[in-house]
Amino acid sequence: MLKKVLKITLTLQFLFFGSFVNGQNKGSKSSIHKAVQQCTDMIFDSLIKIRRDLHTYPELSGQEKRTAKKIEAYLLSMGLEVKTNIGGYGVVGILKTNKKGKRIAWRADIDALSSSIPDVVEFKSKNEGVRHICGHDVNATIALGIAEVLSSLKEHLKGTIYFIFQPSEENYKGAKAMIDDGIFKIIGPDEIYALHITPMPEGLIATRPEWLYADYKTVKVAYKKSSDDQSEVEYTKNLISSLHNIEPGSKFWDTKNLLDQNIGLANPNTIYKDYRTVNPHFTIEETDNQISIRTNISSSSEKKMDAIIPLLKQKIKASKYSKNLIGVEYSFQRAVISNDKQLTANAIKSISSIYGKDKVIPLYGVIPDGRGDDFAYFQNHIPGVYFLLGGSNFEKGIISMPHSPDFSVDENCIKTGVKFFSSMILERLND
Repeated sequence: MLKKVLKITLTLQFLFFGSFVNGQNKGSKSSIHKAVQQCTDMIFDSLIKIRRDLHTYPELSGQEKRTAKKIEAYLLSMGLEVKTNIGGYGVVGILKTNKKGKRIAWRADIDALSSSIPDVVEFKSKNEGVRHICGHDVNATIALGIAEVLSSLKEHLKGTIYFIFQPSEENYKGAKAMIDDGIFKIIGPDEIYALHITPMPEGLIATRPEWLYADYKTVKVAYKKSSDDQSEVEYTKNLISSLHNIEPGSKFWDTKNLLDQNIGLANPNTIYKDYRTVNPHFTIEETDNQISIRTNISSSSEKKMDAIIPLLKQKIKASKYSKNLIGVEYSFQRAVISNDKQLTANAIKSISSIYGKDKVIPLYGVIPDGRGDDFAYFQNHIPGVYFLLGGSNFEKGIISMPHSPDFSVDENCIKTGVKFFSSMILERLND
């Protein structure tokens, strides 16, 4: 690996020197991004090998020992400083340019999922009952590729880049575990970025400012036991259900419409905005002293979600059941992906200017199908942006729908991810 890095570095230095003697600025935007693209092409075959290795030996959340060792070895071979066993099998690679500048972090998740359904690719999982059907093997490989490209361009950069390889994303525990284990005492990024595979066509990325996924919470209303228990329950169920604003037969419920050009996420007139949904299945719990009513609720808007608890309290306190009310609260909630407005705008602008506006899709809707990512916990500490990366090739029958039994990716998306986001980070560092 070290010999390969040296070879790439020498090749890129030659490219820059050639640009310089031809009358171009050595550090010009066009030449450095050309170097990113050429370096990515040079290492693509090796990235395919490591992706397939990770795919062949997937590991569940909290068990990513072999995966972490592979990542550690790859980072060390590039000369990065490496920290391990953060929040479990978390790994951090640190690329220092030894020049003052921004500190930027890139995060990749590394765990796999339980699945007894056989792989659909030739390089099948050898760990029985475990598969990479969410694309974390691809996410991790792209991060390694970005690290390798930027390491090769180190002399043309300033600042510091941190590469965070996070365990236990599937159970929503890994980011919090790394934070609780002191990751931000080891590194101090100013900005943080991440991506995830989606069923969009390969070659495209997408994002939006603020919420990318809907928020999901469990709302709980509790009353003191009384002779009005049954009517209180019916009143409360109807009250919570009234918050729901999507019709049962709406096209909203068909996830295929998320990519529809007329009503999908990328259309300004999308149907996937300004919604609140309520699960019609309520849980009723009774003790000797109280009765509680619970259900799940979602929203595409932070403002709409924040208004729910005060609204329910106001309505109940104005009702005949006020005297029995114990409380209204969210009994379960999790962090939500919330992209920084300015960083999102900067990222879209820089990638579009280098690779074309047709490659970057600004989203107007919020994804409603219960998905999320605990990258949100990092965003609670540091401003950042989360991207969606297309991995499908419909002509070849490759559909990269995470968590589906026939999940597969067009591996060219690795090249796309490395190029686009190496260039984006480079632009941020040298801004």
